[in-house]
Amino acid sequence: MHATRLGSEMNGPDGAGAVRIDAVRRGVAGRLNAPRPALVETAVSGEPRLVDRELVVVVREEWRVVDRWWTDDPVDRRYFEVVLESGRNACVYRDGERRCWFTQRA
Repeated sequence: MHATRLGSEMNGPDGAGAVRIDAVRRGVAGRLNAPRPALVETAVSGEPRLVDRELVVVVREEWRVVDRWWTDDPVDRRYFEVVLESGRNACVYRDGERRCWFTQRA
């Protein structure tokens, strides 16, 4: 295997399967576990019943985060860790400031 200096292509002299390390440094790869908008249908209690059109089988945990209330960018989130009908775990939250739902990896 042939390797060159940081920021150059790696993984072979012909560049096959090359990864640009400087692209990661510039943020091209994005944030890990960044929240994504979610389509959520709730029960009267506010607990999610459907997440991205998939039935919620179990709500495993619920918690609330209220922070930075003294700033121009406060955080008010109601989180739910759920198990979906497919068996997949999901973490969803309702952003109280923006009044919409997001999902993150569990």
